[in-house]
Amino acid sequence: MQLDWNNEQTKHEIPDAWIEKLSELLQLAGAAEGLSEGEVALTFTDDEGIHALNRDYRGIDRPTDVLSFAMQEDGTDELDIIFEVENENELDPLSGMLGDIIISVDRAKLQSEEYGHSLEREIGFLFVHGFLHLIGYDHQDEAAEAEMTAKQEAVLRQVGLTR
Repeated sequence: MQLDWNNEQTKHEIPDAWIEKLSELLQLAGAAEGLSEGEVALTFTDDEGIHALNRDYRGIDRPTDVLSFAMQEDGTDELDIIFEVENENELDPLSGMLGDIIISVDRAKLQSEEYGHSLEREIGFLFVHGFLHLIGYDHQDEAAEAEMTAKQEAVLRQVGLTR
């Protein structure tokens, strides 16, 4: 499992140790789901940046804490991406890409204060939450939400990011 990341916000420092922890979380969450290969792109942004994405892609005109854009979805309303390759043995360039996770560090900071835990823990939680969305989990009802919560907490506990 590979984590590629970038930081598009400037208000909050993102220490290297946090990136190492997020990479570890990705390995653990992937292993828990039987995934050993795949790539996740993570972007840190601010409330303004995530607000624009939430509005433009989901039609919700407010900031949120995390957004996930899965590359491997099998949604019927989505356009097919077609790759032209030189020969039939060539793989498409996105075959291992699971998708993008965007986290508002502004929102994560506020939520960490509300819940009484560290910003690192909140970002870890949002990252694992976003990862589970990338691989098909959702929280549309109480049972699905309880399943996601249990999976998130189990992974976070393994790296010491508890409440």
